[in-house]
Amino acid sequence: MYVTATHINYYHICKRKLWLFGNGINMEQTSDLVAEGRLVHETSYPNRAARYEEVKIGGSVIDFYDPREKVVHEIKKSSSKEEAHIWQVKYYLYLFEKEGIEDVVGILEYPLLRETLRVELEEDDRESLRKMEDEIRKIIGSETCPSVVSKRKCGKCSYYEFCYSGEEE
Repeated sequence: MYVTATHINYYHICKRKLWLFGNGINMEQTSDLVAEGRLVHETSYPNRAARYEEVKIGGSVIDFYDPREKVVHEIKKSSSKEEAHIWQVKYYLYLFEKEGIEDVVGILEYPLLRETLRVELEEDDRESLRKMEDEIRKIIGSETCPSVVSKRKCGKCSYYEFCYSGEEE
């Protein structure tokens, strides 16, 4: 099983969401918030697709990669899940490194906030990412879905109705 950057992102957000996604239960297509994020992604930098390349690497798809400068650009709607975003970009950098392409850096871009964040792969990150990959495989491979974890941000999740239908909060 390929671990993707989306798995890494979900690992940091919610283990239940990770299990559901990893087992083929995908709710993003019904989410207005996901659609809004896609719109921000498509309209924030309209000329970017002409300058940068989409890259498929290790099961992940990077929308904007500048091969000349060795920069991965990742656009996010907000910064509310920033740690998950950082690890997602670090995983992209890790995948490049595994393919023999070194010194790639990432830029997290939050166009609605007009903020950017430079992301680099640190020495300790490699071991952390290997452990995350193992844990992700265990979570997804488990026969049972992790329990609902009641968090404030659950109400904005595309899996919210799935998780809370028939469950008492």
